[in-house]
Amino acid sequence: MAKKSKVVDLKPKVDKVSEEHLNQLKQAVNTLNSIQFEIGKIEAQKHSYLHKLSSVQDGVKALQDMLVEEYGTFDVNLQTGELNTSNDE
Repeated sequence: MAKKSKVVDLKPKVDKVSEEHLNQLKQAVNTLNSIQFEIGKIEAQKHSYLHKLSSVQDGVKALQDMLVEEYGTFDVNLQTGELNTSNDE
């Protein structure tokens, strides 16, 4: 029977990464977390602005309805206040 040869690992076993690599990893993770936090804040602002936009659009629609009832149209020159009438009238 042939004798089995033992393989010797010449690299020492390491339990921890180097301090330099640990600091690089921490910095990368902190930067990633910071960017994700900022994106979250921007998305929250976007959500708030979309609600405000919807509210303003509802107000414009109500004004248009009131103008149509009062003047027959909501087509108004915003500079002069004159009603824009079509040529078929």
